[in-house]
Amino acid sequence: MKTWAETVNGMTWGWTGVRGTWGGAEAEHSMRTMSAVGVNWVAIALEALQKTAQSTKIDYEEAPTVTDDEVRWAIRQAKSLGLKVCVKPVVNCANGTWRAHIAFFQQDVPGEPSWTEWFASYTEFIVHYARIAEEEGCEMLCVGCEMVQADNRENEWRALISEVRKVYNGLLTYNCDKYQEDRLTWWDAVDMISSSGYYPIGEWEGHLDRIEAVVNEWEKPFFFMEGGCPSREGSAQKPNDWSLAGAPSEEEQASYYRVMFEACSKREWMRGYMLWDWPARLYDAADASKNDDYCMYGKRAEAIVREYYESRNSHGSGKEAQKTP
Repeated sequence: MKTWAETVNGMTWGWTGVRGTWGGAEAEHSMRTMSAVGVNWVAIALEALQKTAQSTKIDYEEAPTVTDDEVRWAIRQAKSLGLKVCVKPVVNCANGTWRAHIAFFQQDVPGEPSWTEWFASYTEFIVHYARIAEEEGCEMLCVGCEMVQADNRENEWRALISEVRKVYNGLLTYNCDKYQEDRLTWWDAVDMISSSGYYPIGEWEGHLDRIEAVVNEWEKPFFFMEGGCPSREGSAQKPNDWSLAGAPSEEEQASYYRVMFEACSKREWMRGYMLWDWPARLYDAADASKNDDYCMYGKRAEAIVREYYESRNSHGSGKEAQKTP
């Protein structure tokens, strides 16, 4: 079994992974600018689509998903900047339904879409990028993201992970959704626990206590594969809601990061973050105060993240990912 004891000062780059946006001067500028924020890890996040939440075919080879060449470009660019890489393939529904609602009958029924059919397509999708991650020397692969209705399909996830390990030798994680850390029954199948840490600004201690119990039970490293807050009024209370109405507010985002970092820094078991997010094409820095999305480029939160990450870099464990018998 692999063990992991690193300090992860990460960022999620490239979402949603739209074909034609990964590569060229703008994408290179974006990643280089991101690396200057004290980042030592990057989650390269791409999206593939299925038509609806009850579809069983994932069209990862078709537009708008980035091409394999674009994925390899992003990985190589990150590595040229000295960053460690987690490849994060994510499935979404083309009709806008959130992937957490992808679901089928508990038992296969002839003539109805089934978990068996869906996991066959999903496994093909994940294994495809596992091969790329292996060929490009990526340190980590995320096998799923916020698949809440699928989380209880333990046997299927274990079978998928077994297939992934046949072609990929790096570290594996699964990004469960917020509030779900203590609900999964197959954390032993991956190398570390990760989740989406979009918790309201005043509730960090309670949720960290709950997550700590999970970490202790499974004896696995933990980090937030996602986390952050839009620069928008009201978002600190509901940081997972990217459509929340409100005026742009750099201070709302900055305050959220201050509180999150302060709370998490008290927990010795906390390995770090892949903050959400840093797009492949940045807005003009002069327009940062008008931007109300998650990216902190040119905003007050950027300085907070940089200071925190640089401090962790100088005082972190410095330990490398390693394998033990």
